[in-house]
Formats: sequence, structure tokens, C-alpha cells
Amino acid sequence: MAVILDKVHSAISFEVKHMMVSKAKGQFKDFDIDFSGSFDELENASVKATIKVDSIDTNNGDRDNHLKSGDFFDAETHPEIVFVSKSIKKVSDSEYDVTGDLTIRGTTNEETFRVDYNGTAKDPMQGKTIAGADFNGTIDREKYGLTWNAALETGGVLVGKDVKIHGGLEFVVE
Repeated sequence: MAVILDKVHSAISFEVKHMMVSKAKGQFKDFDIDFSGSFDELENASVKATIKVDSIDTNNGDRDNHLKSGDFFDAETHPEIVFVSKSIKKVSDSEYDVTGDLTIRGTTNEETFRVDYNGTAKDPMQGKTIAGADFNGTIDREKYGLTWNAALETGGVLVGKDVKIHGGLEFVVE
């Protein structure tokens, strides 16, 4: 059984506090998820996510270029963000905690993401089985060397340290 990410129906996005009063949002447009195992026994499955840093899109080209620079991701030296699961624990009927090693900018830390498994369905157009899941988590960007910031006159900083990560994933089971 092969499990293939349907990139057309999948997304990975993020948000971070901006100027202490609002949120800057963005997404990564180029990523892949390798899923090994069975959707019937998710606790025994494994996941590897690979995100291309150059695909960052915040709807602002100047900000995207700054995020790709050495001040943040240093995309030239560290072109990928990688997450490799170490354990999957069932929390409720459809929720799982997926813990693994997240590597950003050459630094690896253990992180846990909450996954809401949406189940499977039969695609009426192609007759294939489709599986879907949503995930959420928060990471401290400073633990990965993403420490650039600027102080504000009114107190606080330009960019918050906590980054919320969201995703919706759809897989084709062949």
C-alpha cells in the first residue's frame, strides 16, 4: 500500500505576533510528507515532513526575502525544515500527539504537534481511498537560532517568539 500526499489539497501555514498587537501570517508552498504505516493503526505509523524554506510566502516579497536571509532561516545554507516523528500517541477518538525531531536552520529540538485525524473516504471521481488530517502546534523560534528582532518605542518587540503552525493534509492511499 502506497500513501501519497495530495499537494493540491494540503497546506502548511504559520502565524507569529507582529508589533505585539497583530499577527503576521504565511505559508510554505513546497513541502512533502512521507507517511509509513496504516491509518487503522496510527500509533504504529511514522511521518517525515520536509519543507522547502525558499517556498515561504507571506504576501510580502520583501518580508519573504528577509525571512530567507541569514537573519532568520538562512535558506542558502539550510534549505529545508525537517520533522521526523518518534512517537504517535492517541489522545481521543480522533486526536493524536505526534512527537518528533524538528530541524530548523541546523538545530534540532523535540516538538509535539496535535493531529486531528479526519478519517478516510472514497473519492467518487477516481475510486481511490483518501485520508485527511489537520495539525497544530506552537514552537519557540529562538530555540532554532531565529533570534532576529527589533525593540519597539512603545515597549515589546517587532516579532514574537512563539510561532503557531497549522496544517491540513490529504493523502491518496493506493
